[in-house]
Amino acid sequence: MLVPTTHPLQAGLTAESTLISAYRGIRPATTPVWFMRQAGRSLPEYRELRVGTEMLQACLTPELASEITLQPVRRHAVDAGIFFSDIVVPLKLVGVDVSIVPGRGPVMGKAVRTAADVAELVANDPAQLDSALGPIIDAVARTVAELGTTPLIGFAGAPFTLAAYLVEGGPSKDHIRARTMMHSDPESWAALMAWTAEITGRFLRAQVLAGASAAQLFDSWAGSLSPDDYARHVAPASARVLEFVRDLTFTLPDGTTEARVPVVHFGVGTGEILPQMRDVGADVVGIDYRTRLDEGIRRLGGNVPVQGNIDPAMLAAPWAVLEAHVREVHRRGLDAPAHVMNLGHGVPPETDPAVLTRVVELVHSL
Repeated sequence: MLVPTTHPLQAGLTAESTLISAYRGIRPATTPVWFMRQAGRSLPEYRELRVGTEMLQACLTPELASEITLQPVRRHAVDAGIFFSDIVVPLKLVGVDVSIVPGRGPVMGKAVRTAADVAELVANDPAQLDSALGPIIDAVARTVAELGTTPLIGFAGAPFTLAAYLVEGGPSKDHIRARTMMHSDPESWAALMAWTAEITGRFLRAQVLAGASAAQLFDSWAGSLSPDDYARHVAPASARVLEFVRDLTFTLPDGTTEARVPVVHFGVGTGEILPQMRDVGADVVGIDYRTRLDEGIRRLGGNVPVQGNIDPAMLAAPWAVLEAHVREVHRRGLDAPAHVMNLGHGVPPETDPAVLTRVVELVHSL
């Protein structure tokens, strides 16, 4: 299905950008760069804008979400905006009692621990999300109108990460309750994963149709899984999410060839499951800072575009140390068909914004 004619990809605004070229496996002359969690956190203009506004309220206020998305693009001249949202936004929109507690993260009003809890949750029809996505669609449309030739990346949390939050009731170091349900009650687990996949898939598709030029599925907690558990209990749900966007295409500037809207899959601590993350239907695989970039490329067979993987801790190191690290990541990225420079996780809140701007300038000079 072709995206709308007004879509930045179909209108020819972003189809040949360095980011989309790299995501399609075509190495551009300049390595594109953006930063996970670049929207917010470290920016003083973001903190000023957020005064008196809760996180989820900001995500669901189109003017705010758009402005926060645009701030780092203006400041750092990165090659993409990442849509300002949170992985629990689609849960909130279908009526799940969830709030984001400062300093802690998403906290559920009620943990989903039993078969009855799961049955009660999945009784909420995921299709109801479609009629609640107005603020998201509005925010994306506002943002792409301002970005012009700079692509916007849509964003959603993967089913396992959403399920882990639901079962644990909030953040967890080992996700033991979620992993226990996976094995002790596989039927309930499968129902929960199917439901979160439908929620996430609809959320991601809406962003792409509204104007996002790429989509990123973010699996924060998949690194807690063994390769076997991921393949059996998680991968099918992640593959289901990507089915919601895999049919979306755009016409290349030659006017005759269609290409798919590219999809990136990223997880934290997922060095042992990179091939499985690719195989769920991703075009690009994000590699976190725990795995050497060239080793991750090797594990992926050497034929997959990659994204990553500056260690966020290096952002506070002396410039000479950080510069050497960025240059080394860039060199290792040459083993892949194409490479998008990024962090191997998110921007730490205490990061000096001037350092991020300097990293962008360095990457563009290489």
